Amino acid sequence: MLRYLIQKEFLQIRRNAFLPRLIIAFPIVIMCVMPWVMNMEVKNVRVCVVDNDRSTRSQQLVHDIEASRYFRFNGLKPTYAAALKEVETSKADVVLVVPQDYGRELELGRNPQVLIAANAVNGTKGSIGSSYLAQIVNRPLTRDGLSVQPVNAGLLSLYNPHQNYKLFMIPALLAIVMMLMTGFLPTLNIVGEKEAGTIEQINVTPVSKWAFILAKLIPYWLIALFVITVSLLLAWGVYGITCAGPVWLVYALAMLLALFFSAFGLIVSNYSDTMQQAIFVMWFFVVCLMLLSGLFTPTRSMPHWAYLTTYLNPMSYFIDAVRTVFIRGGGLHEVLRQLLALGGIGLIMATWAVKSYKKNH
Repeated sequence: MLRYLIQKEFLQIRRNAFLPRLIIAFPIVIMCVMPWVMNMEVKNVRVCVVDNDRSTRSQQLVHDIEASRYFRFNGLKPTYAAALKEVETSKADVVLVVPQDYGRELELGRNPQVLIAANAVNGTKGSIGSSYLAQIVNRPLTRDGLSVQPVNAGLLSLYNPHQNYKLFMIPALLAIVMMLMTGFLPTLNIVGEKEAGTIEQINVTPVSKWAFILAKLIPYWLIALFVITVSLLLAWGVYGITCAGPVWLVYALAMLLALFFSAFGLIVSNYSDTMQQAIFVMWFFVVCLMLLSGLFTPTRSMPHWAYLTTYLNPMSYFIDAVRTVFIRGGGLHEVLRQLLALGGIGLIMATWAVKSYKKNH
């Protein structure tokens, strides 16, 4: 009976004009577009300079800003008020004001006060941009008229020596793929049958709860495995990025995450009467799970009360583990805790999903 029910699900997916296209297009868009646009590195910060000194030293500072790949030089402005107007009209992000006697103060070994005014409407761009600019300003130091080189600190980037942001983001994007394929699609499928009334016909048949639920979920689990494979092949073919650790661990983590999302989606569908209601409920919880998972920002940067939620967030375990395997080359013993946590949360949600499903005998 289970085999025939699964065949029915695949027939419904194939006859749908939209789903087969989505299944093919989604991993391509996620892997070929998102790693380029989901880049947290701040670049092209627009800088206006007010040079009140006009000395050789101040001109050298301006040239250093022009040469930096992080900034776009918006020209010299005569006054701070004129530069501030550029910020107010969104033509500049940061204003640098060089004081009078800037060069002479440096020659005397003093530290002249330079003003850096950043537009903090975009907090990330403003704070990181002003930090980059402060590094350039602090670069030229003199004491007793002699140039003094700053202390050179050795930097060693482990596991990602070139600090490639795509290598950091691609494993985490697999979580988004699993979320849609095994969370949203089964949920909408079940609620769609509720609206059409066909689920009532199945409810009065001898089909058991488990058979019905597995028949709804297994096709999407298989589709998710296909999509994960396509995503890994695209990462290799487009970016030359391959998994540093065992690939089977990536699949194991993905399927445990699929167990959670499919169970969670089934719970939502059990308590939803319309597709619109299911979409809103799923979207609310999914956004919270993503933002609190470490997908975009480090979890340790969160307030302590928010960090505590990561212990209940399966996406947090998945992203931590898949980056360990994919980037660092970690093995089973290094992600065993995350595997057990994902399996435990998934089983709890699956039990809830089966118990909450109401079938008429």
